[in-house]
Amino acid sequence: MDTQATRGWRAYVNVVNIGALIIVVLTTAPLYWMATASFKGTGEISASPPTLLPEHATTANYADAFGSNSLGRYLFNSVLVSVVSTVVVLALAFFAGYALARLPMRGRGPVMISLLMISVFPAIAVVTPLYLLERSAGMLNSYQGLIIPYIAFNLPFSVWILRNYLLGVPRALEEAATVDGASPLRTVVSVILPLARPGLFTAGVFTFTATWAEFLMALTFNSEDAFRTVPVGMALFTSQYTVPYGTIFAGAMVATVPIAILVLVFRRSVISGMTSGAVKG
Repeated sequence: MDTQATRGWRAYVNVVNIGALIIVVLTTAPLYWMATASFKGTGEISASPPTLLPEHATTANYADAFGSNSLGRYLFNSVLVSVVSTVVVLALAFFAGYALARLPMRGRGPVMISLLMISVFPAIAVVTPLYLLERSAGMLNSYQGLIIPYIAFNLPFSVWILRNYLLGVPRALEEAATVDGASPLRTVVSVILPLARPGLFTAGVFTFTATWAEFLMALTFNSEDAFRTVPVGMALFTSQYTVPYGTIFAGAMVATVPIAILVLVFRRSVISGMTSGAVKG
C-alpha cells in the first residue's frame, strides 16, 4: 500500500517535473509582470513592494500607446513587412529546398554548409554597406528597404528547414504522380506542397518572428516615423526626462499577441517540422 502510494507520489514529484515547473515559472513570470503592469497606473508600477494584481486597473496605458505614440501605425508597418517577407521567403525556400532534396546536383554539401553559415551571419556586419546601397538606390524610409534585406537574411535558414523536411517525403508519391501523367511542376504543387505544410509552418513561424522582432536594420534604414516598425517605435516612447513604463508595457503586450497566437495555432505543425528536420542529414 505504502509502495503504491510512494510510486503515485513520485509520478508527480520528480526531478523532471520540478525542472519543468521551474522553467515554466521563469518563462511566465516576466510575461505576467508585463501583463499586469500594463494595466497599472504610474504610481502603482513603481510602488514598493510591488502588487501582484492592479489595485486600480486602467487602460490609460493602451490609450496612450495607440493615441499619442502611434502604436497602431507601427503595428501596421510591422504586419506588412513581416507578412510580405514571410510569404516571399516561403515561396522561394520551398522550391529551393525541393531542388536540394531531390534533384541530382553537384556541390550540394557546400551549398548546405554555405546556407548554414549565412543564416548565422551577424546583421551588424553588413548594416553599413546595406545602408549605403539603399541610400544610393533611394530605398531608405520605405517598406521594400526592409523587406528585401529580411528576405535575404531569413531565406537560407528556411531553405535548410524545408530541404531537411522534404527528405522525409517518400519518393514513391512522385513516381506515382509521374506514372499518372502529372508534369514535374504539377507533381511538386499538387503532391509535395500539401505534404510539406509542417515544414512550411515551421519556417514561416521562424521567419515571421525574426522579422517581427528585428530592430537594428529597422532603426538604421527607416528614420521617418511613418515607416517605423513596433520594436523601433516602442524604443522611442521614452523622452529626454521621462520613461513611460506603463505605455511601454502596454505596447509590449500588443506586440506579443501576434507571436503568441501564431505559436499556439501552429504549435503541432512546428514541433512536427522541427523534429523531422532534426534527424535528416
